[in-house]
Amino acid sequence: MKNTPETPTKLAGKTAVVTGAGSGIGRAIAGALSAAGANIVIADLHHADAAAQSLRNNGAHAVGITADIASETGSLALAETAQREFGGADILVNNAAIFSSLIPKPFEEISAEEWRRVMEVNTLGPFLCCKALLPLLKQSNAARIINISSGVAFKGNPLYLHYVASKGAVLSMTRSLARELGAYGILVNGIAPGFTLSEGVQANAALVAGARGPSLAGRVLNRDMYPDDLLGAAVFFAGPDAGFITGQTLVIDGGAYFH
Repeated sequence: MKNTPETPTKLAGKTAVVTGAGSGIGRAIAGALSAAGANIVIADLHHADAAAQSLRNNGAHAVGITADIASETGSLALAETAQREFGGADILVNNAAIFSSLIPKPFEEISAEEWRRVMEVNTLGPFLCCKALLPLLKQSNAARIINISSGVAFKGNPLYLHYVASKGAVLSMTRSLARELGAYGILVNGIAPGFTLSEGVQANAALVAGARGPSLAGRVLNRDMYPDDLLGAAVFFAGPDAGFITGQTLVIDGGAYFH
């Protein structure tokens, strides 16, 4: 991971819950928030404990929990863990999503079962996590929700209709939640990455073969994108410098889509 420019005290005393943080973008964001001083709750179906241990090896306060955020039991477990381990929560990063395992296909070949599972994880999951963490966020004096959407929500990429639809929903949820939670001082913003070469994505040869070339060709900054490219925005939205920003989604894709 690249070194971030953030000071280790910017988020001191804060607790961040990051979903889908056992690997990839989520793990990178968890590491950046930890480097800025936050306590971290890592939630994932895989590698949550290992990711948390890696942070603890670097002196961080972190705990991992294996949980399905698309279930009420799993999402409530995140809140319970944050309360038990750190006395509350200040930051929720809704990153967990199904993408890297998907095979591109025309929409008429997407089964109802696959559509439901993508929607359950990518849209129901953030809803349940927001609902479960809300009582703790209301108690914070600097509460933040950061939703990881995608540039596809703006561009309408083909062959991933279920994923594109789910990330469009996350974009709309960000705006609606910002209005609903503003009265509590809870800021809700989003990050929309371009095609990012996380380890999960790189393991899907069909996905890389179909998306990498067009992504590179469409960028002003003609290079591959990696999880580290998102870290500055994540720490910014989580911290005091974003204290009067809410309802916004920042596209980070090397200049493929201007928003």
